[in-house]
Amino acid sequence: MVLELNERSRTIFRQIIDAFVETGEPVGSRALARRLDGALSSATIRNVMADLEDAGLLFAPHTSAGRLPTDAGLRLFVDGFLEIGNLTEDERKEIESQCAGTALSLEELLEDATSALSGLSQCAGLVMAPKAESPLRHVEFVNLSPGRALVVLVTEGGFVENRVIETPPGLPPSALVEATNYLGARLVGRTLGEAIDRTKAEIAEHRTELDDLTKRVVEAGLATWAGGESEGSLIVRGQAHLLEDVTAIADLEHIRALFAALETKETMIKILGLADSAEGVQIFIGADNNLFNLAGCSMVVAPYNSPRQKLVGAIGVVGPTRMNYARIIPMVDYTAKLVGRLIG
Repeated sequence: MVLELNERSRTIFRQIIDAFVETGEPVGSRALARRLDGALSSATIRNVMADLEDAGLLFAPHTSAGRLPTDAGLRLFVDGFLEIGNLTEDERKEIESQCAGTALSLEELLEDATSALSGLSQCAGLVMAPKAESPLRHVEFVNLSPGRALVVLVTEGGFVENRVIETPPGLPPSALVEATNYLGARLVGRTLGEAIDRTKAEIAEHRTELDDLTKRVVEAGLATWAGGESEGSLIVRGQAHLLEDVTAIADLEHIRALFAALETKETMIKILGLADSAEGVQIFIGADNNLFNLAGCSMVVAPYNSPRQKLVGAIGVVGPTRMNYARIIPMVDYTAKLVGRLIG
């Protein structure tokens, strides 16, 4: 399709896309003629617009109105005509300062990265964190009160994750020390998944020398981490940005449906699968992306990997189809790579 458009059609098509990104409003032939400084007549522009509409790249939202790009038209533009820009030095520093600030846990880092993306893109930022893949450096059980203890994991990247567990009645302080030593010998240097598999196998095969109470503490600690690892988490920030351009009830219903979709576990699985299906930034435009099944919304998402180049999660933005793709694509790409470095 890209090759079928002549230079005149490409010029007019690009101007329509640019106007759509700027205003979100239909653009007519007279407005396009002004944007082109009179280089083409309104009649010539109308003929080209009619051809683009016949090709399924434009549509008229109302009779006698101007034209807007279809989802297929936006896809053609992004795949064939888009000139991706570079982040400014200020934008890079803004992302780095928010991501490399005071975050001590992986979740805090991801929240900071998502907030940075949302603020700069003026879209909703989202990040999918399925599980911790960074090797572990330290594990410790800390007594909180009778019946409760804190499990602390520290990754080689310096991030700290905490979980509160219930402990058996009458548990002596020495049991927490023994549990710390036992798991420390098996977790350090391994990812959480590897360590859990090995420890569970030892316990199942009765190859441990732990007493019953200490074994129950270890199993409780593993259970709380295993649960989080299998389900992952989806963090969304800046949803209010999606409401800024809402002008009709239909638009509001789309946004409500999007909010509902973002709260489901199935959405997390889809996002991760999309990010894992190809390298680099992925762009999903309108209803043809099969993610939210919604017209009017697009998603730009990129995977972030561990130092072992294993997929850890995905980060990106969701916004209106008229988002500034040229600016947002490098923004998502840079943030994903930065998060990958920081979690190492």
